[in-house]
Amino acid sequence: MTQYVIIGDGISGSSAAETLREEDPDAKITVITDEGEPLYNRILIKEHAKGKLPEAPISIHDEAWYEDREIELSLNTHVTGVDPDAKVVHTHDRGDLEYDKLLIATGGTPTQLPVENSDADGVHHFWTFEDARGIREHAERSDTGVIVGAGLLGIDFAAVCGAQGIEADYLMRGDRWWRYALSEDGAEIMHDGMRGVGVEPVFDSGVDRFETDDDGHIIAAVDPNGERYDCDFAGVAIGLSFNTEYLRGAGLEENNGIVVDEYMRTNVDDIYAAGDITRFYDVLLGEQAQNGSWGSAKEQGRVAAINMAADTDEAEEFQWVSSYSITHFDFPFLSFGHPTLGDEHAERRYSDTEWRRVAFKDGKIVGGVLIGDLSPQSKFKQLMREQRDVADQAEVLLEQSVDLDNLAPAQEQEQ
Repeated sequence: MTQYVIIGDGISGSSAAETLREEDPDAKITVITDEGEPLYNRILIKEHAKGKLPEAPISIHDEAWYEDREIELSLNTHVTGVDPDAKVVHTHDRGDLEYDKLLIATGGTPTQLPVENSDADGVHHFWTFEDARGIREHAERSDTGVIVGAGLLGIDFAAVCGAQGIEADYLMRGDRWWRYALSEDGAEIMHDGMRGVGVEPVFDSGVDRFETDDDGHIIAAVDPNGERYDCDFAGVAIGLSFNTEYLRGAGLEENNGIVVDEYMRTNVDDIYAAGDITRFYDVLLGEQAQNGSWGSAKEQGRVAAINMAADTDEAEEFQWVSSYSITHFDFPFLSFGHPTLGDEHAERRYSDTEWRRVAFKDGKIVGGVLIGDLSPQSKFKQLMREQRDVADQAEVLLEQSVDLDNLAPAQEQEQ
């Protein structure tokens, strides 16, 4: 009987556990998580924090789900080390767990600002269901706020402030939101969306320190220019840190995450990794990449499990075009692929709330951003999967209605 141990019960770990049970009905499967509740929808917790959604729809699995599949779930369990030679996972709470195959799917934890009072009462990070509960409770009694982190997680805080009636300043280091993926035209649509819900973008700013009252609660943020912003609520979203200290000595290759190949295998025999924590080989890009989307993490978990249960000559590649959508404003927003990795770009603005940008690398689409009209996404993803060289036909891709039949036949023959 094969013993599988999965560290992490996010969507990648849970997807792997479900797939392993299907692939290996007689196996022993153990899932370890340091959280106190089973899998929930990390995408929907922002709606809970906004006050728009109760808790019940956010939970995906209860403990009975694991029992029904004879998967042992160990909540509130902290892993202290992994010994690949002995094939043992050391835990603080449950002693040692032996494994034949191990999956690491622990994701990350929000990075804390390296400034004074960054851990003060009233400074929030947004990652777990428990975070969302605390944010909602505090936001409902707050009047003024500050947001730090000009990316896809930071804008969730803008939406929370808008929904909860908090007048907030969004302090950004650069001259626009998500400046690595958006030009000024696209970013300005997002800035207008923020202003529409009472959140003011502040550029060339950031946080130099937080000020607190005598009780240790945040009262203001001071930016590097010396500007002071009153706030009784702060949201910080400057990226994820990966807790891999417990893997020290296990010999795993790391590079801002655990390095895996296209089969989700690490460099250590019988150890796999999936989800946010991975730096995986993207077969469409032809290089190592990272992606934090829900769909990508779920598929990585499935592929990892297939390969953990299969013979090596039956290995399945991870091939996925990710996407991330935002529905906080009156217009939709979607990014796909790797929009920050392009070496050239094509873009067009169609209206006050409609804009499109496609990123190319070596002539092929590697990602993009759609605002207002999301309908071209499936066609762009198709071109990515086919790895067609289309950068010299950007005009076709920027037509209001994209018709792939208008691409040059020579390009179609190179599929």
